[in-house]
Amino acid sequence: MHPRQSDGRIRVMLVDDHRIVLWGMERLIDGQKPMMEVVGTATTCENAIELAQVIMPDVVVLDVDLLREDKTEVVPTLANRHATRVLILSGSRDGKMHDAAVLRGACGVVRKEAPPGTLLDAIRKVHEGQLWLDRATTGRLFVELSKQKSEPAKDPEKSRLASLTARESDVVRTLVTKPGADNRKLADSLNMGEHTLRNHLSRIYDKLGVPNRLELYVFAQRNGLNSKVRPHG
Repeated sequence: MHPRQSDGRIRVMLVDDHRIVLWGMERLIDGQKPMMEVVGTATTCENAIELAQVIMPDVVVLDVDLLREDKTEVVPTLANRHATRVLILSGSRDGKMHDAAVLRGACGVVRKEAPPGTLLDAIRKVHEGQLWLDRATTGRLFVELSKQKSEPAKDPEKSRLASLTARESDVVRTLVTKPGADNRKLADSLNMGEHTLRNHLSRIYDKLGVPNRLELYVFAQRNGLNSKVRPHG
């Protein structure tokens, strides 16, 4: 196990208490080398947190069943370490569990009954800074975030917003006007490459203290950036 390297690989950590599932996912992902590879596995949330601190994965695939018994704090703990993206793997139809994980910072949900290629696509997309959510989940989350954060913007938020460069502000405004667009379309709208866009988004998330696009959208709306625009699922 080695610390994160900037060689273009997507370094993935798997967290599941079923060793057969871990075995299968590891072989699926390692079959994509050199584009992505598994750099570590864990069977408990506690072990996952310890391991992530050492190996600094780009993406963590986390079984939602391990988040039961009020363990959703595991998601922000993992997500806040070294800009790691958390992707939830779920065999459950419990939308509340999925929503709670995303509201705590997860970037998407992949269902266990989905084709194997879906997991690979989701890993690539969340690594690029995008969300991997179906329309129903996206719609519920926008409603929930709007309820939670309908209060006027506070001064600390204004200060964080002021820390953005002019180009970063352009990125936020464009993202708010095109909430369903993927990175390629956003980059084209801004006349920049996808890699440059991902770098801008990472800095924006860090400056504003938001974990993903849903939170960024609500933050921007609350602070008056293109407030007439409405999200779509």
